[in-house]
Amino acid sequence: MDPQKELREHLIELLEGQSAHTDLESAIKDFPTDMINVRIEHSPHTAWELLEHIRIAQWDILEFSYNAKHKSPEWPEGYWPKKKGTAKEWKKSVTQILKDLKAMRKLVVDKKTDLYARIPHGDGQTILREALLVADHNAYHLGQLVLLKRMLEDN
Repeated sequence: MDPQKELREHLIELLEGQSAHTDLESAIKDFPTDMINVRIEHSPHTAWELLEHIRIAQWDILEFSYNAKHKSPEWPEGYWPKKKGTAKEWKKSVTQILKDLKAMRKLVVDKKTDLYARIPHGDGQTILREALLVADHNAYHLGQLVLLKRMLEDN
């Protein structure tokens, strides 16, 4: 019996963007890729910047969870793209986000993963914390993407 079964199920629900959350595919469905670099007045980020930030941050969290030799980017500049994106880069970023999200879900559902155990190369982090961080961070920025999409549609 897996004593962490219910917790794993709840984490997967969050990571998949269920319940009160949205998933990546829904958030960016029909997003006008010709407008990914448009900065809406009073908005701190473009859609491209948000998408790439999600990708970079999620990749960093996943790599930290698996790899003791991983070096995180410099904060904060290493977590944001330095140039405008293209439609091709947008698609590539989406693919990588989905791939890394799948890897995080795989780690969470693995019965050999003790969600409460400290990550040996960390300073107190657990897989539970890292999975929650991915879900929370993605939900926040996906909400921003949905809002930007609606604002762009209104212009």
